[in-house]
Amino acid sequence: MRAVFDANVFVSAALCPEGIPGRLVALFLGERPPFELIVSPAIVAEVERAFTYPRVRRYLKQPVDEWLDDLLLLAELVEDSALASPASEDPDDDKYLAAALSGRAAVVVTGEGDLLRLKRHEGVRILSPRAFLSLVRST
Repeated sequence: MRAVFDANVFVSAALCPEGIPGRLVALFLGERPPFELIVSPAIVAEVERAFTYPRVRRYLKQPVDEWLDDLLLLAELVEDSALASPASEDPDDDKYLAAALSGRAAVVVTGEGDLLRLKRHEGVRILSPRAFLSLVRST
């Protein structure tokens, strides 16, 4: 199974490794990851930008540079692309759907309400981290 994580999933995983996003990242970094992670340059840029925010840096318990490098080394990078027409209430979130389509991902994992309300876009399921963890554990 191939999946795209939104920036908030990465940030939540770094801030709270024992939480559900952190457990998803740990599964991905494990010996036999149950899913492939798809990223695009736009997603990477947003994640890196989020880690520079003072309100995020203040709560980081560990440096994230190596952690993020490990994730990106194992993830599949797809080119940035755009959707034919906007899908999300927040057009900035369309990059996740575009990366999923480019990378043939089955799932976008997000905590963003506007994306979650879509539930599905062109065959790509949109799930919360909790729902994705349940799906991964059931397969």
